[in-house]
Amino acid sequence: MNNCEYAPVAPDELAARAQRILAAGGRFQGMYAWYPSALNAELRYVYTVPGQERFTGWRVNVNGNPVPSLAAICPLLGWHEREIMEMSGVAFSGHPEPERLVTAFLPREDRGPLEPVAATGESIAAHLAAPSLPAVSGKHVQLLPFGPVRADVLESAQFIFYYLGEGILYYHPNLFLKHRGMEKQFEGMDADSATLLAERVTGIDSVAHAIAYVQAIEDAANCEVSARARWIRLIAAELERIYNHLHYLGHLCHTTTLKVGEAQGKLLEERAKQINGRASGSRFLRSLIWPGGVRHEIDLKAITEGLGVLKPQIEQYIGLIEKTTSHLDRLISTGLLSRRLAFDQGATGPIERASGVDRDLRRDHPYAAYATLQPEVAVAQDGDAFARMRVRIAELHASVALVEKAIAEGLPPGPLHAACAPGPGTEGLGWSESPRGTILYAVHFDADSRLTRVKIKSPSFANWRVFPSTVHDSNMMDYAINEASFGLTVSGCAR
Repeated sequence: MNNCEYAPVAPDELAARAQRILAAGGRFQGMYAWYPSALNAELRYVYTVPGQERFTGWRVNVNGNPVPSLAAICPLLGWHEREIMEMSGVAFSGHPEPERLVTAFLPREDRGPLEPVAATGESIAAHLAAPSLPAVSGKHVQLLPFGPVRADVLESAQFIFYYLGEGILYYHPNLFLKHRGMEKQFEGMDADSATLLAERVTGIDSVAHAIAYVQAIEDAANCEVSARARWIRLIAAELERIYNHLHYLGHLCHTTTLKVGEAQGKLLEERAKQINGRASGSRFLRSLIWPGGVRHEIDLKAITEGLGVLKPQIEQYIGLIEKTTSHLDRLISTGLLSRRLAFDQGATGPIERASGVDRDLRRDHPYAAYATLQPEVAVAQDGDAFARMRVRIAELHASVALVEKAIAEGLPPGPLHAACAPGPGTEGLGWSESPRGTILYAVHFDADSRLTRVKIKSPSFANWRVFPSTVHDSNMMDYAINEASFGLTVSGCAR
């Protein structure tokens, strides 16, 4: 394993070590539990250090005892610890919210779904309570449970509002009503077949999930990918970013009632997907990324010709959006997210960059061909819906330019695919910068070279965590705009 170096850490050392990492400017990216044996769990913490391309982490042997919670020191780990408690049965002492998160609406079981069948120790999953709402009182305070069935074709979720007039006093999202257990579904699969599953964790981030997954496989197999395959991966990833950001702009126009802007943005999204279809055979660029490289070539002529037509249309569209004051007025100062809160709560992607956190995996931890073809990273400081839109517009320009540059320089010669077979008991870590932010995959193989544990850290899981902070003390009229400005997906969060 080369992508992350794990050091053994005792549970009583966690708090002090975490404080030192944060004081040095480091940041935790996530954590998970897995079972090297049926009798004992192991925790894995993953973090990054400024100026260091390689990820770093800890291994913590649980030994059936509660592990000190780091949620008070590093708030972004709060949801990770709650998920581990109910899914993997590991207890965390001193957690500020020791409640179920993913399985809140399911009958309580004796064991979490990710615990081994042969486990014998007592599981904390059997004792966790469902989440509770705060006591809010007042003559004119109203309660609105909105969803899970909502208008349009939105994903199922329930949002609970306590509000007074138009002011939102408290907001609680219930996001796991259709939890699909994607991590569980990987168990027992071979490395190649599971690529198709990774592409479908969230349909709109197929390439980003596939790249993060296959990098983890390649790390486990110590497999070297050719320069040509890395080049194709970069082009596919940026094509995915282009259609995602066009959809985002159209949907944001929908929430501000700029209907012409909505129609135009979604039309351009469709045209971008048609370019993908002509270039790769799939509008969502599926069945292209594969462990060891890529499965086939892409049609560079179709991309060049398609972008040649689409680029001026995008420029015209953005120019009109940026001049429409009725649209901009609804975005400026809506959904404010400070830099400190974005960092502490784990915001990622355009959300953190719009709040002044200058971080992008393509530049800071290069993969695919990003070490050679570096992207322009857009950062804003205001942390409102307008800043989040401006960051995505800048990224849209940069993605088109990056694809054009990659094609103009010419793809390097070399094979498309190399042998990539992880051995028994191996493990790996992979990542990508999706249109929504950081994706991490950690994989573990059993003695038969079958997947025994796959951990997925998705950007929407991180950004849904921070989103309620921007809703409290806001108003009902701005809620839909604020949510759209985050570009969230429920499936990406619930997995």
